Amino acid sequence: MSAPRAGHPTGARVPHTSAHTPATTRNIGILAHVDAGKTSLTERLLYDTGAISTLGSVDAGSTRTDTGAIERQRGITVRSAVASFAVGGARVNLIDTPGHSDFVAEVERALGVLDGAVLVLSAVEGVQPQTRVLLRTLRELELPTLLFVNKIDRAGARYAALLTDIRQRLAPHIVPLSRVQGLGTRDARALPVRLDADPHARAGAAETLAEHDDALLERVVDGPPPTGEELWAALAAHTADGVVHPVYFGSALTGEGVGALVEGMAELLPAATDARTGDPAGPGGSEPRGTVFAVERGPSGAKTACVRLFAGGLALRERVTLHRYSPEGSREEHTGRITFLEVAGDPGRHPARLTAGEIGWVRGLPQVRVGDVLGELADVPEGDTAADGADTAAGPGVGVRIGTGGDGAGQEDGVPRHRHFAPPTLQALARPAEPGRAAAERLHAALTSMAEQDPLLHARAEPDGATSVLLHGEVQKEIVAVTLAQEYGVEAVFAPSRTVCRERPTGTGEAFDGIGATGRNSPASSGHWATVGLRVEPGPRGSGAVFRYETELGALPPAFHRAVEEGVHAALRTGPHGWAVTDCVVTLVRSGFAGPVSTAADFRGLARLVLARALERAGTRVYEPYHCFELEVPDDTLPGVTAALAPLGATFTETVPGRAVCALKGAIPARHVSRAERTLPGLTRGEAAWWSRAAGEQPLS
Repeated sequence: MSAPRAGHPTGARVPHTSAHTPATTRNIGILAHVDAGKTSLTERLLYDTGAISTLGSVDAGSTRTDTGAIERQRGITVRSAVASFAVGGARVNLIDTPGHSDFVAEVERALGVLDGAVLVLSAVEGVQPQTRVLLRTLRELELPTLLFVNKIDRAGARYAALLTDIRQRLAPHIVPLSRVQGLGTRDARALPVRLDADPHARAGAAETLAEHDDALLERVVDGPPPTGEELWAALAAHTADGVVHPVYFGSALTGEGVGALVEGMAELLPAATDARTGDPAGPGGSEPRGTVFAVERGPSGAKTACVRLFAGGLALRERVTLHRYSPEGSREEHTGRITFLEVAGDPGRHPARLTAGEIGWVRGLPQVRVGDVLGELADVPEGDTAADGADTAAGPGVGVRIGTGGDGAGQEDGVPRHRHFAPPTLQALARPAEPGRAAAERLHAALTSMAEQDPLLHARAEPDGATSVLLHGEVQKEIVAVTLAQEYGVEAVFAPSRTVCRERPTGTGEAFDGIGATGRNSPASSGHWATVGLRVEPGPRGSGAVFRYETELGALPPAFHRAVEEGVHAALRTGPHGWAVTDCVVTLVRSGFAGPVSTAADFRGLARLVLARALERAGTRVYEPYHCFELEVPDDTLPGVTAALAPLGATFTETVPGRAVCALKGAIPARHVSRAERTLPGLTRGEAAWWSRAAGEQPLS
């Protein structure tokens, strides 16, 4: 049973009702460091609000959101899952996300569809590295976030010390809304804090909120002091702004504190709005805009897409067009007719219609994949649409941007535009355990199917028959291997992972080959019936790859122009040193064809060869990914820590001594991060706190 909600005298399960409107829908993500109890909290929320009749268990593999065999076996969340409940007049769609850092791409997609978030911490372990990464990202997105401190019934649980730790290491502006009795025991109880009835809590909340509210500050200083009701309204406003974080304590295992959290989700987190108008979301006549953030395949192979709608509406039997960018950067679109539509939290709605602010499951789109956009793509789209983890765009005119860029945050008309986490930094080659071409083809088909759910996996066939994939970490590689075996019946053997690097031109190079190169009426020296001249030169950092024309656009048939562009895309995937080439300008300087003899394949193949020669003449430099890091270690271990990290390529930018702990900041090559993490516990008696995040690239030494 949950603890009594504030304002409710009993400990009964949270009242719920199916009455709601789209204007009261909230799409809320549950995020946490691995093992903080995130999925258990999701299960408890669903049970206490009456959405499910039986409380599942992570250990027993019976939770509502971890439905995959691997998730049940390992007790970790691998894919985001949606579950709904109603409280009062509000519907809450919970999105349970992975906690392990190897699956940040899945978290990335979930962030793009949220109206708010609950960040879960353990009362025992407290602020952990991934906790800090997640809250920093949520702050960048200005997503309203509640903090829930779980496991108050476990030995070693903390309250006052943990609040201090949260203020110092995670979020300085917090308002505790729970107190705990019997901390660290099975009888631990979370007591709701009422601002209208607790003078001490009211004073603390007023002091915190006044830092962001001049009118409130004036009341605090000059009087009359704000009332509890006024402070609650201010707390809701500044929580919605993402600058203040209410903190709840409780236990997902016993249900303590969960009722108060539900109340906070309904009253302190804002409802969904229409992305076009900013008004409360609901039925509207505008064109639908939304994003596909999850795709599942049924036993028959039919796909079910999970869509968050930001504007407009979708109805059963409606014909829709989805847009995306290919891994090479070209725009793609596909259409389908909706044959099945179910609204999250309202499966029996008739007629079936999805409105702005809601999440729904849709079938009838055979080519759908994660990251597809409903509505026109932005002019400079960024994020999951680029399978190599970089920004990709196609602009107007004769310049087409086809490569990579930087990080950021935000949306345009409800379409996610920027990446919030780093792209994968590891690449591994997969080969079938059994020999033969047929086995290799089955493996590639299976990995391609998995890439529909995770585009950043970027499965690509290699010349030797292997398939390469991009990864965030070794745990993800293990999950991929198990998924291949259990769901696709394909046993795969993975080579050791290597860090993904990129090349950038260091100079300008030009190359040419064409018809007549070996005599009159003869093909190019390569045997292609085409003429192609290309120049490659460095582009601005973060500009990606840009393709331009100096020839007349009408000099070639459109199909041949497209073929040249496709050949350029293909050539840039593998530079002189074996890595993808970025931040360059490729210009078509010569072109020609021979009547009915020339084909698109001639131009596609020749463009690859000519650009490869141009890149050789220009020269390229290899860049490797770097992480910035923050590290806290006991003072007496500092010399040994710096001595161990320096040979790994670490550089130190700041050292902040403390009473007993020293804080370090610096940068380190991504390929050495895991080794640093393994080394630190032994050097610091297990007391080191390490946090790192991707921070650009530097030349490979």
